[in-house]
Amino acid sequence: MGEPDPTMQPGIETMQPGIETMQPGIKTMQPGIEKYALLADRQSAALVAEGGIDWWCPPRFDARAVFARLLGGADNGRWVLRPVAGRVTGRGYRTGSFVLDTDWAGPTGTAVSTDFLCARVAGFDGIGETLIRRITCTAGSIEVDSELVMRFDYGRVRPWVRRRRDAGGNPVLHALAGPDSLTLHGPALAPDGYVHRGRHRLTAGESLTWTLAWLPAYAGVAEALEVDPELERAVEHWRAWRDSVPLSCGYAEAAADSLTVLRALTSRRTGGIVAAPTTSLPELIGGERNWDYRYTWLRDSAFTIQALVGHGHHRVAVHWRDWLLRAIAGDPEDLQIMYGLDGERQLPEQTLDHLAGYRASRPVRVGNQAYTQYQADVVGEIMIALDQLRRAGLENGEGEFAWALQLNLLDLTERRLDVPDRGIWEVRGDPQKFTHGRVMMWAAFDRGIRAVEEHGLTGPVERWRGLREQLRTEILTHGVRAGAFVQHYATDEVDAALLQIPQTGFVAADSDLMRATVTRIEQDLLDPHGFVRRYRPTGADGLSGGEGAFVMCSFWLVEQYARSGRRTDAVALMEKLLATRNDVGLLAEEYDAESGRLLGNFPQAFSHLALVRAAEALG
Repeated sequence: MGEPDPTMQPGIETMQPGIETMQPGIKTMQPGIEKYALLADRQSAALVAEGGIDWWCPPRFDARAVFARLLGGADNGRWVLRPVAGRVTGRGYRTGSFVLDTDWAGPTGTAVSTDFLCARVAGFDGIGETLIRRITCTAGSIEVDSELVMRFDYGRVRPWVRRRRDAGGNPVLHALAGPDSLTLHGPALAPDGYVHRGRHRLTAGESLTWTLAWLPAYAGVAEALEVDPELERAVEHWRAWRDSVPLSCGYAEAAADSLTVLRALTSRRTGGIVAAPTTSLPELIGGERNWDYRYTWLRDSAFTIQALVGHGHHRVAVHWRDWLLRAIAGDPEDLQIMYGLDGERQLPEQTLDHLAGYRASRPVRVGNQAYTQYQADVVGEIMIALDQLRRAGLENGEGEFAWALQLNLLDLTERRLDVPDRGIWEVRGDPQKFTHGRVMMWAAFDRGIRAVEEHGLTGPVERWRGLREQLRTEILTHGVRAGAFVQHYATDEVDAALLQIPQTGFVAADSDLMRATVTRIEQDLLDPHGFVRRYRPTGADGLSGGEGAFVMCSFWLVEQYARSGRRTDAVALMEKLLATRNDVGLLAEEYDAESGRLLGNFPQAFSHLALVRAAEALG
């Protein structure tokens, strides 16, 4: 069975140079959000910065993290691998993949480290995942430090660690607790309390490789993985995807990068897309606007379907559509705005009080209580996406099944015609009749009418025409003030979601109404650097504190400028937004121009989706 490692004794501990100390009383900050790169295998994700993997939730995006230093401290789990006294001189993904190479310079030599994820475990047929790390000395000589802090359940559980052998007789470290296990193959690391460390010397041309495999605890010890073939497969997988992206616009490279991020955030098994692979990265450092985004919003899926169909990715769009149809199947009264990756309906929210939060931003939340909200826009977005698939000549799912679901959704929309909602931003204040949501209800009936008139489907089209006209009259009466759209019927404030109205066909992008609305948004929602805030947080959203400018909303303004003839303004803002990406092309939810820092969950699917749409609008 092997020998258990000794446990750490209370007191002060000295650690190797260059590695974050876990000494009691010493506080360290996580790197800036923009410093992280994404490792992805379309099953889960990890975040790595400066040689430290601070976030990993195997074997699926919403699993309990085994490395949670991102939201706490080193003792909540991390894995550091870097040259002693080394500094990063550059990094990048291999040929559009999520295989990350990081260049290092040390006092006596240089090195490159390679990190990637593999969505399987050698010798196991079930769902598992392997994190692979390699470091190669490229010139001179280096010393390499490795520090591995294995924790389960967001850093709450210290596993029982033993030295064992796999089926091939290879020595391994095996960590076990409850439902989780980790198996480490590679050069030996020595126990030091609850941490494992090693220091190794390399000369030019020499490499060290480690693999850390997650398995369910019942599966035992993982077998050794052949790393080189997995590396080739990973690069080829992403290269094939990238080569299949048919883009011809002026910002094709940036759009292709963003479509690849969307692909990375998509479950290979179910087709669900997570809004982001993280939870509780703050919208304001030290604030309470910290949410779990590791779930699938119907709105995100609908918009992504539209983007993929627009770029010829019909097969992948159908994968997303099939997830959507499975998720919404059942009683239409039970329709939710978001689901788990497999279509789970219960996503109860709780706080993890043992975690200090990213740079002391608390609470840290898992789950998302917004799944219980009613948001009036969702059905319209689903109907628009399925209409676009139909126009592309694709069968809508399982034929009658898909249309029957849409009929039920339109019936639900009719029954909720007078019900106020929480809006696209999931406000936790009082429900209102949000103008954007009312326009999306109009769009739902409009696409239902189109399905009957243009595609020969059957439905109560005369009733829908009446409801469509009723909504149009209502919106133009109650959702407009002084010639501009307003956020909701009980306010004179504006909202960046109003920039989406032309995409429905309700009004044209260059209409007087939209021009006046854009003027109001420029006056009220632009920060001093020209980026767009989603609305003015005045307390009506049920939360305290402010937030950064929303990257997605700023791209929406690019799209609006481009489609209303303001191309110079569109290009200027597009260039400014592209400059907010980090060095490997990733965007978060928000951007703080004063500090030049990304904010919010990262990378954010909706930000990358909005980039694609803006690039498309610019042509």
